[in-house]
Amino acid sequence: MKLKTLSALLCFAVLSLQAQEKLELPLGDAPAEGFKIDMTDLTNSPGVTVYRPKRPNGTAIIMCPGGGYSHQAASHEGHDMAQWMNAQGITYVVLKYRLPKGDPSRPLDDALEAVKLVRTHAKDWKLNPRKIGIMGASAGGHLASMAATHWTDSLSRPDFQVLFYPVITMDSTLTHKGSRQNLLGENPSDDLVNAYSNELCVKPTTPQAFIMLSGDDRGVPPANSVKYYMSLLDNKVPATLHIYPSGGHGWGFRDSFPYKRQWTGELEHWLRSRVF
Repeated sequence: MKLKTLSALLCFAVLSLQAQEKLELPLGDAPAEGFKIDMTDLTNSPGVTVYRPKRPNGTAIIMCPGGGYSHQAASHEGHDMAQWMNAQGITYVVLKYRLPKGDPSRPLDDALEAVKLVRTHAKDWKLNPRKIGIMGASAGGHLASMAATHWTDSLSRPDFQVLFYPVITMDSTLTHKGSRQNLLGENPSDDLVNAYSNELCVKPTTPQAFIMLSGDDRGVPPANSVKYYMSLLDNKVPATLHIYPSGGHGWGFRDSFPYKRQWTGELEHWLRSRVF
């Protein structure tokens, strides 16, 4: 009986510890107390899920899941990476952003607010305020690169960006058509297209980048990543580009991607050499 009681207490302690390490916080003016992420409502109430490691190394990464700006693939392009990130000492934050519905300022505002939120909690979460990065996959990669090129002040500027097979351009000949339509609407002006074609928005102050994709991606043309990479280099922004021979689009943290060992190892090495 004593052994069973001890086991139950140990299980409770472990569960309690895990619960303390996972926080759900709203963005904007919503009260934090009692806030819960609701993935059925992607129009209102943006928020973040924060996974805190036992031994933080001072670095935080905010993840923007993909989904063509019509939904959010928050599992394999979001929460599934938390344990791997925490094992490296990274404070990992999954962003639930508002869908644009033709207004690109909605997801962008949420991404920049997430950077601000994490930076303002740097002391509480044992973070270095100069090691706050943003990461995204597919359309989430567009959002992450949008935050990296459209930040408004030092509080909202990411310190680095990590992009999985990102949508970058809104040029109709190269973009992912669904992402463009959901972000900009049916018939956007040339000025609007150019404003959110992130390869055209790179500046020398754009944060350093790690980009990865598959050469056989049929969902988002590889030219998106290549054009962005070249624009970063033209502006003397440090950038790393990995193109894997196969794997298609949308692999995220899935074990089925044949180069998972490679990308995780290469990203870990890049983070250790360039960020940590």
